[in-house]
Amino acid sequence: MPILTIESTCDETAAAVICDDGSVLGECVATQETLHEQFGGVVPEVAARAHVERILPVIDTALRKAELQGADLDAIAVADRPGLAGSLLVGVVAAKTLAVAWKKPLVAINHLHAHLYACQMASDVSVYPCIGLVVSGGHTSLYHCTSPLDLEYLGGTIDDAAGEAFDKVGAMLNLGFPGGPAVSRLAAQGDPKAHAYPRSMLKEPGYRFSFSGLKTAVRYSIAPPGVKDFSDINLSDQAKADICASFQAAVVDVLVAKSVRAVKAYEAGFLIVGGGVAANPVLRTGMQTAAEQNGFQLVIAPMNLCTDNAVMGAIALEKMRRGQFAPLDLDITAGLQRGF
Repeated sequence: MPILTIESTCDETAAAVICDDGSVLGECVATQETLHEQFGGVVPEVAARAHVERILPVIDTALRKAELQGADLDAIAVADRPGLAGSLLVGVVAAKTLAVAWKKPLVAINHLHAHLYACQMASDVSVYPCIGLVVSGGHTSLYHCTSPLDLEYLGGTIDDAAGEAFDKVGAMLNLGFPGGPAVSRLAAQGDPKAHAYPRSMLKEPGYRFSFSGLKTAVRYSIAPPGVKDFSDINLSDQAKADICASFQAAVVDVLVAKSVRAVKAYEAGFLIVGGGVAANPVLRTGMQTAAEQNGFQLVIAPMNLCTDNAVMGAIALEKMRRGQFAPLDLDITAGLQRGF
């Protein structure tokens, strides 16, 4: 029997109906880009209110696409961590309510683990044991994964996440919202060697990341110290492209190097990469080149499963096979960056 999965950790409201073999019967994602564009970033209160408005229509759409009703489901699964508190609450309350109304068991999903599970869904063979990299707007984290549910946190960002740094650079260059994809598009026209930006913490042992220093270096490429309003800074299109390309190269170099370090340390045969920044074409190319040079297999989440979605909630099937169900007093665990 199929399950219903619900995702509302940040600014996408999503639901999917998934069979026990992993096939998707129906899904729906409602984005909030236009709501947050005027603020230049995601506003938690705005996001939560938008989830309240969209959660039931999104669930209804996924069920109608699957041509199923609540009685046909085997369980209700929902992401309860990590993410924005208000956003998480909307999804969890909806899931618990439906579980009671439809008399179905509840399954709790770790959003970051689900991003990595999207890689397994795209692979014809088991990717475990492996090293997993989640790289997104709120997270840059490395794991040693012995199964979809058994993950050892190796390290992550101590400040800005990679995707957050992309968005902030986009904002400084007035590229619009979301800034990350705009930076990537403009970088394709630039010279990645135009600026010698720092590869932060690359020589430090371990698996910690830091992108705030890189972001500051970019800021001083745009305007001198003391200038707070970048709207009057007139950079040519080529100058902006060179900044974007050099910034992107610095981020990719660090992500690739730390991932390869973990693969070698744990003698892993696979590296899996998930999250919104996994859609970046330069990162995908860099990771593939590293895999070929170092003799490991690379599995990156498909483009449609990089950004937040409910299909990756199929990881709930793994928990159900272990009998890991959640109580009806399930609470959220908010947070954005470290330790999950």
